[in-house]
Amino acid sequence: MSVYRSTNVTSRSLCKTTKKIRSPVQCFKRHASSQVEQTSTSISSVDEINRARNYCLDLLRKYDTPSSLLLPYIPRQTRDAYIALRAFNIDVARTADTTSTPTIGAMRLQFQREAVTKSLAGTPPKQPIALLLAKAAEELNERTSGKGGWRKSWFMRIIDTREKYLSNPPYPTLETVESYAENTYSTLLYLTLQALPMASLTADHVASHIGKATGIATVLRGIPLLAFPGPPNKHSNQGGQFAGDVGATRHGAVMLPLDVMADAGVREEDVLRNGANAQGLKDAVFAVATRANDHLITARQMMTNINQGEDAGHEFEHRNEEEHAYLPSKDQSETPKQEIERAFGVFMPALATQIWLDRLQQSDFDIFSSKLRVTDWKLPFKAYWAFSRRNF
Repeated sequence: MSVYRSTNVTSRSLCKTTKKIRSPVQCFKRHASSQVEQTSTSISSVDEINRARNYCLDLLRKYDTPSSLLLPYIPRQTRDAYIALRAFNIDVARTADTTSTPTIGAMRLQFQREAVTKSLAGTPPKQPIALLLAKAAEELNERTSGKGGWRKSWFMRIIDTREKYLSNPPYPTLETVESYAENTYSTLLYLTLQALPMASLTADHVASHIGKATGIATVLRGIPLLAFPGPPNKHSNQGGQFAGDVGATRHGAVMLPLDVMADAGVREEDVLRNGANAQGLKDAVFAVATRANDHLITARQMMTNINQGEDAGHEFEHRNEEEHAYLPSKDQSETPKQEIERAFGVFMPALATQIWLDRLQQSDFDIFSSKLRVTDWKLPFKAYWAFSRRNF
């Protein structure tokens, strides 16, 4: 598997072969959503949690279809945590799209901070996402005897990063886009791993690359919605991890990193005037997509090395961060290979990201192609095949 690592080429390709699909997975039945009054209280009834779960599942089906389709690959005891985390991500990511100004958006994000704090403390506001987060946090604490609960700092990192980009400021460099992806999508995967529960530097390392790939693809996917926005508060669906990541506060913007635009000779006003026909746009999109694809290639190569009993191949650049400092445990008996095996369901978003990048390549990197706006109907089949082979 290879990839062009320079935009100075006449043929653009991410070079990934397709695989034969064999068996499907069953779809989930649709549940009715419900609203719950927002007052602070502790979790009180099974019925209340069921309503909260159904509400969160409906959010996933509407705004993050791939995550709802990949739910079967998460261990059963971790599914409430998975649903709650992704509903939380949707709610925070859509803040810019559902508020009229950055100031109001910041106020809403402050409510999210307080809701997370109360949920992790076991006294959530009566709001569906907070209730399900609290239930999942309580169960995680019980499974780990209070020693392996969610890291509050990771939730705050996601919220703080979203707040920084409420008004959709330009990304100065491609590395800035990577940093954004690490602090949102990679961090979301760290929280999911922690919910298994798993405290593994190896698994975090793989998740970091997958999250960066997903986050970079998210930025690409949002370009048409920001350049030519539709009615306010209507951005939604079918993009899965990519949905809800564009805001209503800076319309008529081209959210490609400025250094890539300069190298490809792309001018924002040209894109806003000519869309897909703008000079250099496809080359710029190709350069950014290549970086996302590189992260998926790296994640796959790491998993291959680990499965062969070898070293991952390179050090984890975030290994010295406090959140990744795991204390040795007497009960820790898993090898890196076993950790990767147990965590594979959490890594499945890599498949949805790869599918989208492949479709972008098939569209000759025309980011405005309508084919990029819907979820691949073959995802359940491809997911079953990928999971059975442990290869995305």
